[in-house]
Amino acid sequence: MLSFFSPSPATTDSMSTLTATLTKTTATNTPLASVRSPRKRKLVLSYLVHYLSLVYDLVYTFFITPFQQPLILPSDSQKTRTTATTRQSTVKGALQYYKGKTLVLDLDETLVHSVRLGSAEEASSCPVSPCIKRKQIEVRNDKQSLLYQVYKRPHVDFFLKTISQWYKVVIFTASMAEYADPVIDWLDQDQTMVSHRYFRQSCISREDGNYLKNITMAEPDLSKVCLIDNSPVAYDLFKGNTSMAMMKQNPHSLPYLDNGIPISSWIESPNDQCLLDLLPLLDALRFTSDVRSILRLQQFGL
Repeated sequence: MLSFFSPSPATTDSMSTLTATLTKTTATNTPLASVRSPRKRKLVLSYLVHYLSLVYDLVYTFFITPFQQPLILPSDSQKTRTTATTRQSTVKGALQYYKGKTLVLDLDETLVHSVRLGSAEEASSCPVSPCIKRKQIEVRNDKQSLLYQVYKRPHVDFFLKTISQWYKVVIFTASMAEYADPVIDWLDQDQTMVSHRYFRQSCISREDGNYLKNITMAEPDLSKVCLIDNSPVAYDLFKGNTSMAMMKQNPHSLPYLDNGIPISSWIESPNDQCLLDLLPLLDALRFTSDVRSILRLQQFGL
């Protein structure tokens, strides 16, 4: 029985790497007062939710589900085969929660920050630390050629590598494909981490100029999909000036507040750790049967 609870070598290596990275990242925060900071409390609560959800799913799968099925007494010649079949189906039922979930990621100010070279924004922006990885991206269209300086958010490479082992990763951005495609190519140079890309033409345009993201395009089953976005407007389809006519034109549009994971906007801070802080929560969500049961706790400040 213990073998069902033993993690696979790949999972053990992934968790060991994650633990070592988080330990190294937070090793410098030695004062005890720092533990009481909101970010630290949120991180501790994420770990707590992780283990509680894991224990709940395992207990439900292995101890409750088998007793909900009708009891069939096999003949003596069938006892061994029936017992083995029951055990295999139980394991299969447990594994279905660990696979098939989709994580939708915003691009700008969530994974990267970009500035158009030669623009007024560049002239007024603060200098970015030399330790931040950057790349110049040229965007061409029929009328002109624009040059962007794109900066990677701290720890984005490790973040993408880790979550791509847990989820089907989709990037959904309100930017045009001419700009976003080369940026995503830079983030996923081996083309192994991001499975799908959605751009502005896939968004729903609001009357106030903002764009909404219909995450059912990435995963129709809302129990298996999360959206990380620095702008809550992206997944709040009933907020602001969203008209009823627009909703009728998009019958699959739903309020995704229970599927949204907020993250602060990133511009230039080299000490940002928001992506690392999300990993314990994302690790927990992949083991739940419905991600909304955990994300709904955000309404209570957890």
